[in-house]
Amino acid sequence: MTSWIIQMMLMLLSVFTGSSQGKRDKVLYCSACKAIVDELNYSISQVDPKKTINVGSFRLNPDGTMKDKKVPFARSETHLSELLDGVCNSMSDYALYVDPDTQHKQYRRFAPRSSGATGDFPDFKNFQFDGPEASNDLKFACETVVEELEDEIITMLSRDSRESVHKELCNRHSKSIFKNHLKYFSKTEINLQL
Repeated sequence: MTSWIIQMMLMLLSVFTGSSQGKRDKVLYCSACKAIVDELNYSISQVDPKKTINVGSFRLNPDGTMKDKKVPFARSETHLSELLDGVCNSMSDYALYVDPDTQHKQYRRFAPRSSGATGDFPDFKNFQFDGPEASNDLKFACETVVEELEDEIITMLSRDSRESVHKELCNRHSKSIFKNHLKYFSKTEINLQL
């Protein structure tokens, strides 16, 4: 009798444990991925391309020389790590956008960038502003994506392949989160608007 009770308890425990894990909102997490790439690429574009940083070992060779390598600062691992630390703070500039033709939902930037032209304001009638909790959800999704994919983000952005970073990051490296949602992004949405 006690073994039957123990078996039932284990079965119930496994059922509740398996169903308690929440399903990730694909719109939210794919939009967070796209926002991360867009924000990082914009920040990278604001850095002087002539600025470099020394990388490598600072140890002296036996002959007294030091191997030193200079790389562009904008796409250096140091700079990208610093940018990743603060990228999710800009998620309050995004809101849920519903395409009027397809009714496809995604989070898009509604606030113009500080250095942008004054004519960069989008049409607000297709945005849904659901209060601070919506941007908090996007910020949490952003932080989750950054935490899970930090190394991949840095590796991909250190290479200068701007157009494929979003597809590669959101499709190949995070298959289960974004795979089905990526097909809705058109080629023009993937191209970065710098």
